[in-house]
Amino acid sequence: MSAMIQTSAAAPPAAAPATGLGRYRWTICGLVFFATTVNYLDRAVISLLKPYLEVEFKWNAGDYANIEIAFKLAYSLGMLGVGRVIDKLGTKIGYALSTFLWSLAAIGHAFVSSTIGFSVARAFLGVTEAGNFPAAIKTTAEWFPQKERALATGIFNSGSNVGAIIAPLTVPLIAETIGWKWAFVITGALGFVWLALWFWLYEVPARQARLTKAEFDYIHSDVDDQAAAAITTEPKVSWFKLLTFRQTWAFVLGKFLTDPVWWFYLFWLPDFLSKQYGLKGTDIALPVAMVYMLSSVGSVGGGWIPLNFIKRGWAPFRARKTSMLLIALCVFPIVFAQQLGQVNMWLAVLVIGVAAAAHQAWSANIFTTVSDMFPKKAVASVTGIGGMAGGFGGIVLSALVQKRMFVYYESIGQLDKAYFIMFWICGGAYLLAWVLMHFLAPRMKRIDLDAAPTA
Repeated sequence: MSAMIQTSAAAPPAAAPATGLGRYRWTICGLVFFATTVNYLDRAVISLLKPYLEVEFKWNAGDYANIEIAFKLAYSLGMLGVGRVIDKLGTKIGYALSTFLWSLAAIGHAFVSSTIGFSVARAFLGVTEAGNFPAAIKTTAEWFPQKERALATGIFNSGSNVGAIIAPLTVPLIAETIGWKWAFVITGALGFVWLALWFWLYEVPARQARLTKAEFDYIHSDVDDQAAAAITTEPKVSWFKLLTFRQTWAFVLGKFLTDPVWWFYLFWLPDFLSKQYGLKGTDIALPVAMVYMLSSVGSVGGGWIPLNFIKRGWAPFRARKTSMLLIALCVFPIVFAQQLGQVNMWLAVLVIGVAAAAHQAWSANIFTTVSDMFPKKAVASVTGIGGMAGGFGGIVLSALVQKRMFVYYESIGQLDKAYFIMFWICGGAYLLAWVLMHFLAPRMKRIDLDAAPTA
């Protein structure tokens, strides 16, 4: 492959893109999709076991919120360093190490015997699961040209929906038949299946013997990649330097405001359906799965929208930002979820599902803005900084809104008011995030890390 590197680095951009789904880069996308599926399956299990754990450990809304905060805090702190670790170790080893550790953490929940123990287990799961998205975004940047990255990101990001679909269809059934502990063990073990496939199939493009020269050249057909097709040995970029760029802050604030909404769906949707409509046990499986089925469509569609604009001649960054504004508008109807639910529960499920789909479409695009604006050597680090911000946003929402508000309204028998307020927060978060991101990064500007920071 070294010979390929020497010849392809100076080659002109590929004239005929190799877009067939049989091409090797889409196999890599499938591996990242699988990892993301397992990642979200493992973190979603506890929300579906909440009714069983509430009985066994006598939890109230505040106890569950504290356990949720432990996960988010550890996830946020993990994001602070995991991007740098993955940039240092590379995607192959960094991704594998993260998956190995979070799989152990997921299985470890089965051996917990106290509320504090669950907080510790969730914290370990959070800090190790933090590696998935920095590694996934870096892998996508390594394996796809710029114009395909939003689509590839949307495809692998739909794994978060598939994991959330599989969870309600399997976890309550496992808990009902063989006990809640086995739900943690079985789902956690899937990570080891992924590890076997990862080490069998994965290598960076410069070392991948299965990769054809034509596809290698196409992957590196962007102008910015022409002289950097091989693994670089460029110096590290400090977090402090990355934080001097407005583009970093655009991504950070976008994640801070919108990630907590997804956390809310993931950890509180089963509780909402249970408390509002009296669903119990396996009855909750289909409506929860329906929400994430819709969100999976949104994830892939979120990658298709800007790609369609680009095919019409739009610049990639303009296509991305226009798509994100349209997506933000699609979230807003969630403010009417409860009113629609009074007519029929499935109308509430539908509008929440559309909002969840819009979140995933937003996520596919906001992640891609990082690889649009930053060189590959900094992608995992910037993604990690943004992921940390998203985690802290989730902590703020849980600590200042959900924990206090939900406990208060539950104590006076008016929990529906707490959910009403939350749905308004969900509806407005994306529009606010888009405005701030547009202010900080109004136009496409590729970052030169060796130049002075932008003003």
